[in-house]
Amino acid sequence: MSITPSSVPSGPSAAVLKPSDIVPDTAIPVKGPEFDNPYSLQDFLLSYQKIGFQATSLAKAIDIVNRMRTWRLSDDEPMDNEPDEFLDSEVRKNTRCTIFLGYTSNLISSGLREVILYLVKHRHVSALVTTAGGIEEDFIKCLGHTYLADFNLDGADLRRRGMNRIGNLIVPNNNYCLFEDWLTPILDDMLAEQKTTGKIWSPSSFIHRLGMEINNEESVYYWAYKNDIPVFCPALTDGSIGDMLYFHSFKNPDFVLDIVQDIRKLNELSRESRKAGMIVLGGGVCKHQIANAMLIRNGADYSVFINTGQEFDGSDSGARPDEAVSWGKIRAGAEAVKVFADATLVFPMLVASTFAKADWDAKDTKSEDAGNVNSS
Repeated sequence: MSITPSSVPSGPSAAVLKPSDIVPDTAIPVKGPEFDNPYSLQDFLLSYQKIGFQATSLAKAIDIVNRMRTWRLSDDEPMDNEPDEFLDSEVRKNTRCTIFLGYTSNLISSGLREVILYLVKHRHVSALVTTAGGIEEDFIKCLGHTYLADFNLDGADLRRRGMNRIGNLIVPNNNYCLFEDWLTPILDDMLAEQKTTGKIWSPSSFIHRLGMEINNEESVYYWAYKNDIPVFCPALTDGSIGDMLYFHSFKNPDFVLDIVQDIRKLNELSRESRKAGMIVLGGGVCKHQIANAMLIRNGADYSVFINTGQEFDGSDSGARPDEAVSWGKIRAGAEAVKVFADATLVFPMLVASTFAKADWDAKDTKSEDAGNVNSS
């Protein structure tokens, strides 16, 4: 028996064919990249804006980083209670957003080390916050290579061979022996300075000293030392550095590291910032330490989180930016995004579309200006 239109039940018809509200003119249609014609890297990443899901989140992250990168105090009108020093037009043009970059230790073990190094070398960030491995693995790479491997290698076999696995990377244990040989005499010298001058080391001054001692342009912390960019590591003893301090303490029990100096230094850097932005790769200590410093100034103005953490277990690592708003760590109405992704996949693209693009454009402009001068 055929079904006539009049026999279609009204309930299912109304449910399936429910009319839509009028779509506003500002709505953006979903659209992916079209590969009939070649794309430049920048145009390709620009196409992410309309793809949806995490591609669109990455495009938003690129936009937010460009905003924090280009902001100047001169963009804003002076406040009623503006300090006299910030009324000068030149001061306002040169007052920039303070950018805090946080990352977990495994990212220094990976090839993101070179991306982070680029940002520090060219003074694109104002401060770094990481964990113990994020410090020591940089110096260890100056002494010996980390190698590509496989996630599925047998742990017991690797242990017998003196090979340490970090995901699908391998670090020979000999590298840590080289690190001990390099670090121990430096610890001796630092202890002697402490006893002679009364200086108490903090994790940031400790890292600053190691950056000077390594004297190697392949080191992130060499460039942090050269450019006087502070590096904060609240959990400095949670790794090989902690092992070395443990061994060192048996013969030299008086060495002191004061973390209170650093929490004051980090919080004051946040408090005194006219605008503050955070870019955080991963979670844990590095994410929360920066976010907590933002609380001192009633929240960050710009925030980009990149990690794979989920919020269902209540972890700060997995929390979305809106949770930080509830704590006053991100300002209400501030520009913020979380990209749910492995940072090794997306952070190089983000840097290529922001800091690096600006540098490339500046070089092209200089080349064009030089060419015009020569031709004239």
